[in-house]
Amino acid sequence: MSSDPRAEIGVTEPSKFLQPAPMEGKGAYNRSSSVQAVGSLPAVALLERAARGVALPSPPEPVFIADYGSSEGHNSLVPIAAALDMLRERAGNERAIFVFHADLPGNDFTALFETLANDPASYLRNDPAVFAAAIGRSYFEQILPASSVTLGWSAWAVQWLSRVPCTIPDQVQVAYSHDVAARSAFAEQAAEDWRRFLAMRSCELRSGARLVVLTMAIDDSGDFGYRPVVDALYGALVDMVDRGFIRKEEFRRMAIPVVARTRAQFTEPFGKSGHFADLSIENFELFDGEDRIWTQFKASGDARAFGAQWAAFCRASVFPTLATSLDEVRDDTGSAKFMDQLEAGIAARLSTTPVRMTIPLAQMTLVKALPEK
Repeated sequence: MSSDPRAEIGVTEPSKFLQPAPMEGKGAYNRSSSVQAVGSLPAVALLERAARGVALPSPPEPVFIADYGSSEGHNSLVPIAAALDMLRERAGNERAIFVFHADLPGNDFTALFETLANDPASYLRNDPAVFAAAIGRSYFEQILPASSVTLGWSAWAVQWLSRVPCTIPDQVQVAYSHDVAARSAFAEQAAEDWRRFLAMRSCELRSGARLVVLTMAIDDSGDFGYRPVVDALYGALVDMVDRGFIRKEEFRRMAIPVVARTRAQFTEPFGKSGHFADLSIENFELFDGEDRIWTQFKASGDARAFGAQWAAFCRASVFPTLATSLDEVRDDTGSAKFMDQLEAGIAARLSTTPVRMTIPLAQMTLVKALPEK
């Protein structure tokens, strides 16, 4: 294998390749996000607790639930159903409850509505007083009317930045870059985006409302996790450059706008007072998520399936963003071939030596303060 081709090109700021792309559509994210689904389960207990204690609007005003970063909806079914069960105990069966699923405008909302209509676990199946809607807008903007949301849920979403702040000269995932300038730029963007996310949610949440957040994190030892996956991804891209399948300039532009935050970075906006924009944090916890793919491998011994599942995980979540760095002369067929080749390369690498992935996660409840009496 040749030396890193990106070292042969000067690093410049990206221009039109700035925005993260939605997850892969047509049901791909639903099928390939078992790691996310299992990782979210510990936070469901927080959501149930929030639903049990949250301040409800006076009847007959409807209750608004917001799902920030829904993708195609499958992983939202269990948490939203759990929240609804708790709210029904308090609000009765006749009270109207609206569930708003929000994601980027390019998200596959058709797959979302098909999931809500047809999935056996859909919360709509047995509750005629629940109404579902979708909003195509970034959560770095205000999505719903001011002081309207009673309960919020956001899983595996806020690690995504609003933009790629700079190219990464020696990686596609900044957590494993040795470039000080790139790491600093991504950290600054992450700090700015976290504050903006909090400010927008403070605007939307009612007084006394709660929002449960589950997201990627840096654990207390400083580990981002996923190292074998990141190595396989980067190695497969280098190989594609060596074979001439992608151009060096396309590779140079590729960066995953995902930043996992430390405990200190999550809490920094709240300062010594413990408050930011009328929000405070409750029940903050860092923990190591379950590697469901590794568990399945230990049971089956199927190394090929292990590699294929982790490659599919990458494809559904980060390949669409990487594909935006391909030159515009490539059509949709070219993007699909790129994703097919990259998926195959990652799968082959991970199949050779299966290992358990470290999956650091953070969960917390954000609480909107009640007005002072």
